[in-house]
Amino acid sequence: MGIVNLTDDSYFAQSRCSGADAALVRIGAMLEEGADIIDVGACSTRPGSVPVGEKEEWMRLEPVLKAVRGAFPDVCLSIDTYWSSVVRKAYDLVGGFIVNDISAGEEDPMMLPTAGGLGLSYIAMHKRGNPQTMQQLTQYHDVVADVKSYFDGFSVKAASYGIKDWILDPGIGFAKSIDQNYGLIRRLGEFKEMSPSGGKSPRVLVGVSRKSLIYKYFNISPEESLPATQVLHFAALQNGADILRVHDVSEAVRTLSLYRILSK
Repeated sequence: MGIVNLTDDSYFAQSRCSGADAALVRIGAMLEEGADIIDVGACSTRPGSVPVGEKEEWMRLEPVLKAVRGAFPDVCLSIDTYWSSVVRKAYDLVGGFIVNDISAGEEDPMMLPTAGGLGLSYIAMHKRGNPQTMQQLTQYHDVVADVKSYFDGFSVKAASYGIKDWILDPGIGFAKSIDQNYGLIRRLGEFKEMSPSGGKSPRVLVGVSRKSLIYKYFNISPEESLPATQVLHFAALQNGADILRVHDVSEAVRTLSLYRILSK
């Protein structure tokens, strides 16, 4: 999954695209490099960022979505939003896509019924709490168990709203300490053991690309974090990740190829 940010404040500057022309260039390059899904977001969702609101988000998204469907009609799109109104407008404009909601439906009570009603696939991310409260909580419980419990509850809600295909994102980098983030990567396989609401285990998406668990740990910048990102991508694949959300598609594709060779 290649990342396209229609913002001016995402933490990795090279992922930012100002307008449809820049977005098309980036998307075209990512597809050439082997991206399976293009994830478009019009509001930075990094911790501490300021939301722009649904009206501004849609103003940024609309011309890009039109251009993408025209230039790449068969591309599998994911839209990074927590607004149900944005989801409905996008569906009316481009048809089916994957909803990528960092709030797992908690920011907008109409999100889950909207996604279910439209028959869309849905990525639910865990971001509840903050590093301090999570640390206090996990003095007595472990973070993987807490996140699994959260998704057990989410699966019941998703089923009640008719969401048949949902993808689990443990929210690496959100509301967790650095140690907890690495613990989640180490134990990703435990999410594959879940059978929510009696169904099959959800696919697992991992987003670690150039994130602070790398650059803060090594005291470097996001721009210097590519080699360590690929190490974590390899570890995530070994531990059960199904989808990698990445800034650097060609490097991630090479990492996946080596993983497949070594896993034979």
